[in-house]
Amino acid sequence: MLHIDIICIGKIKENYLKDAINEYSKRLSKYCNLTIKELPDEKLPSKLNNSLAYDIKQKESNLILSNIKKDSYIIAADLNGKELSSVQFSDKIQNLSNITSNITFLIGGSLGMTDELLKNCKELICFSKMTFPHQLFRVFLLEQLFRAFKIANGETYHH
Repeated sequence: MLHIDIICIGKIKENYLKDAINEYSKRLSKYCNLTIKELPDEKLPSKLNNSLAYDIKQKESNLILSNIKKDSYIIAADLNGKELSSVQFSDKIQNLSNITSNITFLIGGSLGMTDELLKNCKELICFSKMTFPHQLFRVFLLEQLFRAFKIANGETYHH
């Protein structure tokens, strides 16, 4: 069975987001082994200059990098990534499951991820050119993963 890791910066504090994440995690358990690893975010000061922003992004990116399994196919969520339809995303997950047993999705903190970390990724994907809170994006990713498996299995789901 395919193993999917989601490595993300920051803890979910809102119960409604936790509930959605738990629900989609439960639904996904039929299709894959899912692990969500929440890493601590760096506190953003009220006055953020370029140097501080760089240091924070570096620390968070290094933390993500140190938690990636070596044999995993790494996909980062990034505004400069490729946009896919739900069907294309489903095809991608199915094609990857034929060549790897482990896919890792990366969700950076509010400042994003370093170029160095992004260069370690096999792919960058973008769900929208709009910016979303990274906590909410987790729900989007889980929902799209669930939708991808439903599409791949020919099961009814609104698309």
